[in-house]
Order: sequence, then structure tokens, then C-alpha cells
Amino acid sequence: MEKVIVLLSGGMDSLVCAGLATRDHQNVYALHLNYGQKTSAREHISFDEICNHYKIPLEKRKIIDMTFLQQIGGSSLTDENIAVKNYKGDSTVIPDSYVPFRNSIILSLAVSWAEVVGATKLYIGANHEDSPGYPDCRPSYYEAFNKVIKEGTKAGNIEILTPVINMKKKEIVLKGKELNVPFNLSWSCYKSSAKACGQCDSCALRIRGFKEAGITDPIDYQQA
Repeated sequence: MEKVIVLLSGGMDSLVCAGLATRDHQNVYALHLNYGQKTSAREHISFDEICNHYKIPLEKRKIIDMTFLQQIGGSSLTDENIAVKNYKGDSTVIPDSYVPFRNSIILSLAVSWAEVVGATKLYIGANHEDSPGYPDCRPSYYEAFNKVIKEGTKAGNIEILTPVINMKKKEIVLKGKELNVPFNLSWSCYKSSAKACGQCDSCALRIRGFKEAGITDPIDYQQA
């Protein structure tokens, strides 16, 4: 039975990936990374609740501490001296919410765990179409990383899957509805852990996606 790992941040994109993975595979593992983000405690809750929803057993869940990224800083998500900005509209400029080289570290840890448990596929909810300029959300980045995995692992048989990478947020919402994923358990806000702010990049893109899909977002916002 093929083993797969879902990189589950707790956001809507990774949630839809979890829906796809559990639909297509019976042996699903879930990985969560705490990289010192400002909403880490709330994202942890979403991870646990989503895993419970999909009945992923505790022995197939892992949370890895990456809080050393706080020491490096350089991102509004990890550095207390940089405020999380409100959404200013679509842009190809790399925003200060970009965590330098984060996804490469995350993927390296995921591949390490995959080698240990014998998983051959890694699902990640990277999204290029609606992401505001993140360099590690480009399709070419994942193509390159898959080459690194092939060269740098024992069997060379682990593959990163990015099923939502070219979808608009509207399409991700619609796919989630089709899969009947529990959007109410997901968390997208960069800024707040009590009630989603409705103003940061991640909240704004999520709100727009649900609006364009004609579906009510089941979470509450401070301002939307």
C-alpha cells in the first residue's frame, strides 16, 4: 500500500491537498512545520482538527520544530519587528511575508521523513496563480526540487505533488466543495489567532476566492 505525506499547514490550500490525498490513497501521513510564525498555535489547532477529520492516526502525524527561522528573521511572519501588512492588490513583487528559503527547508525535512517511513509522494499546497510573488511557489521551483530529490535520496523514488499550484483561489474553493473538505477547520490568517483579520494577503485572497466561487466562507473575520 503506497504511503504518502501531506504537508498540512492548516490553510485552505493544504486542506484541499489533504482531501485529494485521502481520496486517492489509504495510507496517508501528515506533516506540520512550526517555523515560528505568528499564528503557529492556531495553525497547530487546525492541523490536529483536520487530521482528526480524516482519521489520520497519531502515529502517522508529525510536527517538526523549525522555530530557528525566527533567529534568521527577514519576514513579517517570523520577525516581531516587521508588521504583517494589509493586502494592497495583486503584485509580482516579493512581499515581506516571504520567509527566506522556507519551503526548501520544509521540503528537505519532509523528504527525510518520507525516506524513513517509506513514503513515495509528498503533497504540498503551493499555489502560484494567486500567490503574491513567492519564488518558492513557482512550478519551475518544484520541478527543480524533484530533480534534487531524485539525485539526493537513497532510492530516488520520492516525488513532490503540487495539485493546486496553477489554480485560482476560486478553483481551489470549488475543488474543496467537490471533495467536501472541512473549510471551517482551516486557518489562513497571517496576523491573528483569535479571529481572522480579513485584511492580510492570505485573508484577502481567501475571501476573494470564496466570493468568486459563490460559496460562504465558514470562518469569521474581524473585517472583510
